[in-house]
Amino acid sequence: MSPGFQLWPAAASQHAREVDLLIGSFGAMVWLLSLPVFLLMGFFAWRYRRGRAANRRHRPNRNIWLETSWSAIPFTLTMVFYVWATGLFLDLQHPPANAMTIDVVAKQWMWKFQHPEGAREINDLHVPVGTPVKLVMTSQDVIHSLYLPAMRIKQDVLPGRYTSEWFTADRTGVFPLRCAEFCGADHAVMGGRLVVMSPARFAEWLAANDGGALSPAERGAKLYRESGCAACHDRAANGLAPSLEGLFGTRVQLADGSVRTADEQYLRDSLILPNSAVTAGYRPIMPSYANTFGPDEIAALVAWMKTSGGSRPQ
Repeated sequence: MSPGFQLWPAAASQHAREVDLLIGSFGAMVWLLSLPVFLLMGFFAWRYRRGRAANRRHRPNRNIWLETSWSAIPFTLTMVFYVWATGLFLDLQHPPANAMTIDVVAKQWMWKFQHPEGAREINDLHVPVGTPVKLVMTSQDVIHSLYLPAMRIKQDVLPGRYTSEWFTADRTGVFPLRCAEFCGADHAVMGGRLVVMSPARFAEWLAANDGGALSPAERGAKLYRESGCAACHDRAANGLAPSLEGLFGTRVQLADGSVRTADEQYLRDSLILPNSAVTAGYRPIMPSYANTFGPDEIAALVAWMKTSGGSRPQ
């Protein structure tokens, strides 16, 4: 796929084709409703260009059904498109449970990607075709926005917060990757490539590019041990803090009486703002690690907590 100007980017997923169909259908509706108006405006401007005295003695035609249809039909069509677009939007909020999770860190002016197997890359993102991919993203500096034109998805990437987007590519190829939020002097060059490969070729690429690096979960386990987290969170730690074994995916009762699911966002919040969601039965004594761990290290700790200890009883 050439990086030059394209009037309409290629579609490389089912979602992208549905978005194209939505846009095309909505455009056709706008033309269908607007074109007769402009044609009649032109006709009447030409037909009565010389002007004539208006006869205002005739009774007005009060065809209620005709007048109602002028409003009801466009409104109904617009609501159809509203429901259609809402369905596409809501679908993007629910990635499949088996999606491959890739951590993304944005930085002026580059994209850093961390694969669950340990491979890292900058500005290039390699993924297998036919596999759901979930991108969990944060920024080290300012607001960025990860835009994949071929997938028709875009999501802001914020400092101090984690956002996500997902896609399933259904054709191989090389597609552009862009930053869609002005982020500084070199915003225009903050881009890269989305490389969609067959599963066999992706496995070969992954094996050739891990470089013997630890996986994020392995790095997280090492950080957990070296940072002294076990002193409070191991089961034998005198109850100073809840155990992290099997925590991911469970329902957590908080000190304020609310209940939250221990998903990826909850785990990240617990590291950055630990006392904003204190587990019931424990004191708010955990320090914030926002200035201790960088985005890569927090992602590694979350990856380890997601895989440690199997499932806890609900």
